[in-house]
Amino acid sequence: MKSISVFEIIKVGIGPSSSHTMGPWNAAELFLNVIRKDHKLSEVKEVFVEFFGSLAKTGIGHGTDIAGMLGLSGEDFKTIDTKKITEKIDAIKSAGTLKLGAEVEVPFVYGHHLILNMSKNLDFHPNGMIFKAIFNDGTELEQDYYSIGGGFVATQEETSADEVLTQTLYPCHHGKDVQFYCDKLEVSFSDLVYINEESWRTREEIDAHALDIWENIKNCIYKGVTQEGILPGGLRVVRRAAGLNRKLLGADNKYRNQAQWYKMVFDAETNFVNINKWISCFALAVNEENASFGRIITAPTNGASGIIPAVLMYSQAFTEFSGDDAVIRFLLVAGEIGTLFKKNATISAAMGGCQAETGVSSAMAAAGLTEIMGGTPGQVLMAAEIAMEHHLGLTCDPVGGLVQIPCIERNSMGAIKAITAANIAIESDPANARVTLDEVIQTMWETAQSMNDRFKETSEGGLAIAVNITEC
Repeated sequence: MKSISVFEIIKVGIGPSSSHTMGPWNAAELFLNVIRKDHKLSEVKEVFVEFFGSLAKTGIGHGTDIAGMLGLSGEDFKTIDTKKITEKIDAIKSAGTLKLGAEVEVPFVYGHHLILNMSKNLDFHPNGMIFKAIFNDGTELEQDYYSIGGGFVATQEETSADEVLTQTLYPCHHGKDVQFYCDKLEVSFSDLVYINEESWRTREEIDAHALDIWENIKNCIYKGVTQEGILPGGLRVVRRAAGLNRKLLGADNKYRNQAQWYKMVFDAETNFVNINKWISCFALAVNEENASFGRIITAPTNGASGIIPAVLMYSQAFTEFSGDDAVIRFLLVAGEIGTLFKKNATISAAMGGCQAETGVSSAMAAAGLTEIMGGTPGQVLMAAEIAMEHHLGLTCDPVGGLVQIPCIERNSMGAIKAITAANIAIESDPANARVTLDEVIQTMWETAQSMNDRFKETSEGGLAIAVNITEC
């Protein structure tokens, strides 16, 4: 088994869903490349995309249709001006045309060239889609893709991760591998990740990449705490992060930019209740941005994108374990824990329910925090296990097919659980642990396979049907 870079698990993304937005967007880009192999885009007469299963059932709420259209248009979710997404989609729908790969106009009628097929699943994976191109000479090209979580895309033969997988110096595919190599080399968890990450990039590049992610996290949180109003989609969910931020800063709520706000948070009153509220504020801010097609950090998915930012911001603002080195080591360890779940279970809610998203992210954050608190490799693994253990069986039941209820609040809860898990682990002897991280990952996967499909991001079970709102 080859290794996955931590920066494939923690990366720049766009809301509202890694599997339902970023995955289809990436699939559209891959399909354009398949066309370009043997044809010119100018030879395409028509292009079609059909979404199946979970992608169709929660497609509108997750922006799957929007992702398909923008991906085929050659837009990049890492650079697109998120404020212009609605304008671009309205233009495609009103014109009945799409500029394929940003090169050539082709007819594109919503509901004909793009279909959400809610009555059929593709066998390979619940998040299936089929792209088809018809050329001017009458020939056709068709390719199926599957969004497998975290923005990764697969065909039945290969995944989009294959090209970035490699053999590392000390392969860590299970928690026991991490413990073995840390003991053998007499290094910390983050030192081991550093060594393996040098299979992809230099140490200087690792640091720069991690700190760029940190800048994106701070930008996202700041944007979230300065935005008021109603989240899009029709549920009329009111943004709460800005109001909470205002109450916590009180009379000092006078800042002109991110740097000033950041300093005010650092200088804020640090009693238990306030810190607890700040953690929730950070998580809410990120996930409200995610729900608004904002630019976020996928970690390991978008539905769980608020947990790691909340815990990392907590560590920097309210603990002694701060500074660039701590940020880098936190992210390296958190990302490596994410790879263990990716390789041995799933990070897709359509496959494993919300335990595969907020559960995994909470485990990642707990491990990262324990690392910078000075935890041993055993304590780091223990923290990840504790956090995941208390998310086992968590279903994915988005109301109205939107990543809002209960998703946004679940990130706040996941962040608190991560911090609690870290605090328990740092005061514990891993030798006395009765459950290992590898065992809890295996249990999570078995739970996922036994879970009824209604509770796996289909909006057909749980709160999604208890709250009587049709998909928006």
